[in-house]
Amino acid sequence: MDRVALYLQDAHSLADGIKYAQYAEKKGFEAVWQAESRLVRDAIVPMAAFAAHTSTIKVGSGVINNWTRNIGLLASTLLTLDDLASDRIICGIGAWWDPLASNVGINRRKPLLAMRETVELLRKLLALENVTYEGEFHQLKGVELDVVHGRSEARNVPIYIGATGPKMMELTGEIADGVVLNYCVPPNYNDRAMQQLEDGAKRVGRDLDEIDRPQLIVCSVHDDRAKAIEGAKTLLTQYLAQQPHIAQASGVSADIVEKVQKILGWPASKDQIIEAMQHVPDEFVLSISATGTPDEARARVNEYIERGCTCPILYPLGDPYLMMDTFAPTK
Repeated sequence: MDRVALYLQDAHSLADGIKYAQYAEKKGFEAVWQAESRLVRDAIVPMAAFAAHTSTIKVGSGVINNWTRNIGLLASTLLTLDDLASDRIICGIGAWWDPLASNVGINRRKPLLAMRETVELLRKLLALENVTYEGEFHQLKGVELDVVHGRSEARNVPIYIGATGPKMMELTGEIADGVVLNYCVPPNYNDRAMQQLEDGAKRVGRDLDEIDRPQLIVCSVHDDRAKAIEGAKTLLTQYLAQQPHIAQASGVSADIVEKVQKILGWPASKDQIIEAMQHVPDEFVLSISATGTPDEARARVNEYIERGCTCPILYPLGDPYLMMDTFAPTK
């Protein structure tokens, strides 16, 4: 396992997140990715903090959405991050999810076309081109990034799409530098994903190997296996209720999802989570995460790698330092 990355969401303070990013860099981790999912923490501010307090580790968004940031603002934001950490920024971008999107007034219509337009224009703007474009979702008239400080040259910010569904996966194979494969799925989910990526890549004469394939993986490591399972179950129970597209991809039964959804509110209280956890079997947790002792967690992550993941992006539940020590690259 010579490539490994760290994933941070909202379980830790920003101050601790900076420390974890620094420790990951020290341990040889390739990247630190910051989540932006629920309305808890945006990705850009933590990315800037991680970039400012490290020197070599890459910093990615895992993932921002293509609906809420104007394309010009999105491009200038990534340009600014690249000024802070040249050639270390990765743009991970996804199509968001309902009901969160609809609850804040976003109509996620034609998500494939919307993503295609966003990626195309983002590349042009980061190449410092002057762009005029009349699309369904974006309209630009002679727009270009205004570089006052920093390099007046095209920026190397690779674009990775956080794809879950088959059509978005195919589009990713066609237009993106890489995919951010989702978490809360069993390793065999990757079999279909690899075929979908390859199908999309073939449309434009690309090979699957040209597409980087890092994958988010929930990772709960503890010397006590039961405690590791309990730590993972707290998170996974919430995801069953709040992100139905991931629940569907995980293969969990509709009966379990319905029971959990009836209990959990939005946002879920701690008491609700504890009650709902009783309906989630240990086998489910073990099937869609890397949970258990250090040896068990490493073996599970290797299953994802064997099925196409090129770089595990590990979400630490429990002690982040133990997890990073467990997965520190051996090279």
